[in-house]
Amino acid sequence: MSGLDDMWDAMGRQLRHPSGFPGRMIGQAMAIANRRPNRLAIEALGVAPEDVVLELGFGPGRAVGKLALLIGTGCVLGIDQSATMLAQACRHNRRAIEIGRVELRQGRFEALPWPSASIDKILAVNTVYFFRKDAVEIHEARRLLRPGGTMAIYATDKSVMARWRFSGPDTHQTFDRGDLVALLRTGGFDDDEITVHAVDVGYGIAGLLALVRKRTVAKPLVGSNV
Repeated sequence: MSGLDDMWDAMGRQLRHPSGFPGRMIGQAMAIANRRPNRLAIEALGVAPEDVVLELGFGPGRAVGKLALLIGTGCVLGIDQSATMLAQACRHNRRAIEIGRVELRQGRFEALPWPSASIDKILAVNTVYFFRKDAVEIHEARRLLRPGGTMAIYATDKSVMARWRFSGPDTHQTFDRGDLVALLRTGGFDDDEITVHAVDVGYGIAGLLALVRKRTVAKPLVGSNV
């Protein structure tokens, strides 16, 4: 591997798990790069004032701040595996945390520390690349959603990611529409709960916005007369 390849690989690993000074720089870059994806995904969620909203992978915390402006009696929760991102996000949302509108934690998505059916809306922007192929993170998100709850997932299309040398197979799982639908199915959602839209986030970047709505009534078992 050349020195340039080493640099791209290091960048991909920092995007996966920001740490130290490079991670702080990555956080600042995320704040810029995620502006439009965050806006599109938050608009699609349709957050109500009373909602409990969770962000998976809050990064520098800009979307958390936007969500905090939309809620009233509800609250915004967030989890990120990076201590560096937790520190940045807490600084950015200091006042909202102090008044109890926002709660941020460091942790992993495979075992989310909240009760089942306790969340109304879930946001995940540019984090699905780092989910496991068995979709345990999607299973966990589905567990947390209340019946009728919605999850919005944004990912840049794999046709674009293929041009970005930091998004190698060692650090990023990339998606086209079919891949994203397949991951959501693996995570326990059915086709009638899943909608995926192609979105333009500017600068020639094609994105995918998946909206997943957990059905309000459990699906009947095969062969049931109900």
